[in-house]
Amino acid sequence: MATAAPSAASRIAVVTGASSGIGAATARQLAAAGYRVVLTARRKDRIEALAEEITKAGHQATAYALDVTDRAAVDEFATAFKTIGVLVNNAGGALGADPVATGDPADWRQMYETNVIGTLNLTQALLPKLIASGDGTVVVVSSTAGHGTYEGGAGYVAAKHGAHVLAETLRLEIVGQPVRVIEIAPGMVKTDEFALTRFGGDEDKAAKVYEGVAEPLTADDVADTITWAVTRPSHVNVDLLVLRPRAQASNTKVHRDL
Repeated sequence: MATAAPSAASRIAVVTGASSGIGAATARQLAAAGYRVVLTARRKDRIEALAEEITKAGHQATAYALDVTDRAAVDEFATAFKTIGVLVNNAGGALGADPVATGDPADWRQMYETNVIGTLNLTQALLPKLIASGDGTVVVVSSTAGHGTYEGGAGYVAAKHGAHVLAETLRLEIVGQPVRVIEIAPGMVKTDEFALTRFGGDEDKAAKVYEGVAEPLTADDVADTITWAVTRPSHVNVDLLVLRPRAQASNTKVHRDL
C-alpha cells in the first residue's frame, strides 16, 4: 500500500530524545515522509545540527532544547502549538545492570522519571493538540524489556513495563477520539550510545552486549518501523509492534558466532 502524505492539520511531528540513535533516525525519516519535525532533547547542539541537516536535505525541522522530566518546561513547550499530528515518545534509556539486591535506587528513579514520567509529561501536555488536529498519533517507543524480564535488568524492565502499560491504558481511555496510540517495542538495537550509557562509559562492557551477533537492529531499522506505523491510513492502529534481529529469539536467547 502506498504511503499517504500527512494532512496539513496533522503535519507536525514532535520527536523526543532526538539528539541521537532511534530519535534522530526517526526525525530524519518522518521529515522525508513529509512531516515538519520538532526535535527535542537536552543536548541543544546535537538537535540544532540535526535540524540543519534535515533542512539542507529539503525538509522542515525545528530544534527545541527540552528535558522531558521537567513538567514546567514541557508545559511551556506545548504552548507553541495549536495542533500537532504526531508525538513520538522516544526519550528514555537504561542505567546499570545490577541485580535487584544491589541495584542503585537513584538509577531506578532516573530510568522511571525518563521512560515513564517523561512520556506522561509530553503525552498529557500535547494530547489536546493531537485531538485538535483531527488525526493524531501518539507513539511510545518501549522495548521488549517491557514485555519480558531478564536477570540484571530489573530497573530498566520495570520502567519499560510502565511505558507499555501507559500506552495500553491510554488507548483504552481515549477510544473514540481521533488519536491512535502505537507502541513500538524493539529488541537488541546497536546504537552509538545506548549500551555505553548503560555501563557508565565502559566500552568493553558495552561491546559485549553485541559480541558475536551478526546483525543487531540499527536505529534506522526502528525508525523505518515507526514511520511505517505512523503513515498507515488513519483508521489503521498498530497497537503493538515487537521487532528483533533475526539472531534474537527472546530477551535471554541470542545466537552468537563466537
